Amino acid sequence: MRYKYVLILCVATFFLALQAEAQQVSVELGPNEIGLNEQFTITVKIQDDRLRKYDDFPEIPGFEKAGISTSSSTNIVNGQVSSSQSVTQTYLPTREGSFKLSPFRMNVNETQVSSSGSTITVGAANQNTRRNSPFTDPFGDFFGRDEEEQSQEFVDVKDDAFLALSNDQDSVYLGEGFTTTLAFYVSERNQAPLQFYDLGKQLTDILKKIRPSNAWEENFNIENINGKPVSINGENYTQYKIYQATFYPLNEEVIKFPEVGLQMIKYRVAKNPSFFGRRRQEDFKTFQSKPKQVYVKKLPPHPLRESVAVGNYRLEEEIGEQELTTGNSFNYVFKIVGEGNISAIDKPIIQEDDNFDVYAPSIEQNISRRNNEVVGSKAFSYYAVPNEPGEYKLGEYFKWVFFNTSTKQYDTLTSDIAIQVTGKSRKNDYISAQDVGTFYSKASSADNTLRSMENDGWLQLLANALILGMLVLTVIVVFKK
Repeated sequence: MRYKYVLILCVATFFLALQAEAQQVSVELGPNEIGLNEQFTITVKIQDDRLRKYDDFPEIPGFEKAGISTSSSTNIVNGQVSSSQSVTQTYLPTREGSFKLSPFRMNVNETQVSSSGSTITVGAANQNTRRNSPFTDPFGDFFGRDEEEQSQEFVDVKDDAFLALSNDQDSVYLGEGFTTTLAFYVSERNQAPLQFYDLGKQLTDILKKIRPSNAWEENFNIENINGKPVSINGENYTQYKIYQATFYPLNEEVIKFPEVGLQMIKYRVAKNPSFFGRRRQEDFKTFQSKPKQVYVKKLPPHPLRESVAVGNYRLEEEIGEQELTTGNSFNYVFKIVGEGNISAIDKPIIQEDDNFDVYAPSIEQNISRRNNEVVGSKAFSYYAVPNEPGEYKLGEYFKWVFFNTSTKQYDTLTSDIAIQVTGKSRKNDYISAQDVGTFYSKASSADNTLRSMENDGWLQLLANALILGMLVLTVIVVFKK
């Protein structure tokens, strides 16, 4: 038992280590030599995850905490999306001297990260230092460009891009799938610098709004956002798919997709850029999609309309042997393959009789989401035993009804396999194997002498007298009361 706990502990440690590696949490310390009017910082940075919680930053002798700032970014390089979030604690020195930052540990998103500390030397105030200036020209004072930097004017360049939610169909039958795509489109004529911003968090909020509650979802799980050239109304665009899924209506209500917004980083461009000066300034713009609707139609009348699957399917079947003997089992696979809601496929209808004993099937399901469609298969593996000799068509025993979205009609998948069964009938074996109970087991020892029922007339007379006496007694008791 002790080895079991040790194994569990090792596995848990392994997965925690994998999680810590995937998150890529790091601690960055500021420079260890600063002026009295400069800042020292400790930054905790996490890659490809959201910064949900973290411990307090350590205290540093000779410094006081000045405030915490956070930042996040999303970058696309060669179609690969990476994101990061960071939180920075700023410290202000209170006096000159040498101060020791002891080694410390912090818990970030349930992951522990450590730092070996540092020795910080605080000197006299640096007259050339300006706090909170992330863009500093090292030759600004020499060439007189600091004033130019401060007076630089940035202009907004008109963008040629939009956010769109689209459906490949505007109306579908109940249970029929349609594919929804949320994508950002950038024209090849666009001149405005754009960049995705905190896409993971934004997408979480967007999906809460657009996922319909009255439909089954098959998510394509887009992991890498790659640009794809497309043509819209004769104009060339680059499409960046953010989300894609196929939905299958569960009822006849209209499926509604509301307007959603995606915030992008849009840079303002310097009006008169200099060689060393800033050429652009970060700004934000929210792009809005338009609301959409998908109408759901009733299926045509049919006895099984409430339970049939909807899609485009075909049958693939397998059988171990086609020449069988009574009493020897065989395996038969009824495999439904095609496009549609594979998860909603129910087992075929079985025609039961005494010729076969058919047992409940084992089920294997495979789903693939590609090329804007959901395809797959669902296999039902049956174990059966033939009881009577003869030639049988399995199409008379295995059938599956569905609504075909290609023909807009109901269709039936039936088996094309015929089997030949030889041997003797198992019907008598079945009867002899049954437990007939104690009644038949005592029949051979029972007295079979014929008796006349007329001798029992006095019993009927006695019974009638008792009933009459009870009736008279009841009447006397009632009147006496």
